[in-house]
Amino acid sequence: MRISVIGCGYLGAVHAAAMASLGHDVVGVETDAAKAEALSAGRAPFYEPGLPELLTEAGANGKLRFTTNIADAAEAEVHFLCVGTPQSKGSYAADLTYVNGAVTALLPYLKPGALLAGKSTVPVGTAARLADLVAEAQPSAHLVWNPEFLREGFAVQDTLHPDRIVYGVPSAGEPGDAQRAEALLDEVYATPLSEGIPKLVTDRATAELVKVAANSFLATKISFINAMAELCETTGADVTALADAIGLDDRIGRKFLNAGVGFGGGCLPKDIRAFMARAGELGADQALHFLREVDAINLRRRTRMVDLAREELGGSVAGKRIAVLGAAFKPESDDVRDSPALNVAAQLQLQGAEVVVTDPQANENASRVWPTLAFADSAEEAARGAELVLMLTEWKQFRGLDPHDFGQVVAGKRMLDGRNVLDPQRWRGAGWSYRALGRP
Repeated sequence: MRISVIGCGYLGAVHAAAMASLGHDVVGVETDAAKAEALSAGRAPFYEPGLPELLTEAGANGKLRFTTNIADAAEAEVHFLCVGTPQSKGSYAADLTYVNGAVTALLPYLKPGALLAGKSTVPVGTAARLADLVAEAQPSAHLVWNPEFLREGFAVQDTLHPDRIVYGVPSAGEPGDAQRAEALLDEVYATPLSEGIPKLVTDRATAELVKVAANSFLATKISFINAMAELCETTGADVTALADAIGLDDRIGRKFLNAGVGFGGGCLPKDIRAFMARAGELGADQALHFLREVDAINLRRRTRMVDLAREELGGSVAGKRIAVLGAAFKPESDDVRDSPALNVAAQLQLQGAEVVVTDPQANENASRVWPTLAFADSAEEAARGAELVLMLTEWKQFRGLDPHDFGQVVAGKRMLDGRNVLDPQRWRGAGWSYRALGRP
């Protein structure tokens, strides 16, 4: 099929490359000329395993190209809307500037029978409003909502082999032909559907809610176990053993029950805040009031890590050299948006510590956000002469450190494990003072 992808940031670039790998003819539209040029050359503007190979392959066989001119999307049968919806300045609400701008720019180029499929995470009700605009500009065109469920570090896999595909199609009385829209998306996703991937067809509002509801549930699960970690610290219990025990209940499950410094990134924090804001606009704010505590618990873990650092260093971090392992919000990513690791590093520096950060992929991005922090190319370089080491992003390079060898470069063998991924006995056996959130 002829497909356009409007917006080629993280979501759009991965989606465009994946659609081309499935055999479709894809044009990616990106307003940032430098980004479009890099993608055209097969260079991903961010770190995502497997994406450069997809870009190179699709570009070489002529299935994928990138442009800054939205008129180049005019011949597409299906347009995927993949622009960002960041948190608005001064409020929790989602900023729909890019969504509105992209749709307005595309409307003159919608051909009869074309399909606009929204993938951006938007407040519920956005699709209905946009559907009216599409119907006015091109009465035979259709608008559906087709939410994304990408995990950074696994985005290529999640696009080509998703765990579910959701179509939010027009309901009775709404603009658009539900059967025609479903048939077009079936053709787009023919390959994953042939693998038996579950397909759910809903109304537009339900499809809009799926992504934010899923993210809110995951955020709640993470904050729950972190709340338990706070209780464990006051009672001497072990949150890791607690998580193992309750995770064996198949109604609960062990995934996302890992206590630590909390979640970050460009999705969970802003999505739960936008969800709360939209609920308030709809007069249903009481239904999501619990998400305020979910957010508060998450942010409190960062402060707790700073408190532990002070305790380990005798009550003050001023003038002390501290190594921070990790800057990205999660491993296999260079994304530092709302990163717990970077937030803790910055707080320690603001309290007078000499902080050196290292990350396998995110040093450059982190240095743009916090140029006053020092950065090192390896854990050993960051820890040289350090009196305290903080494990804050669980890259395999950091999890695999040998405590005996690593102990040769530090000035003080003190480890704070903010992700509960190291073996306490192994590190203590090598002479380290080891502490972790929620563990005795």
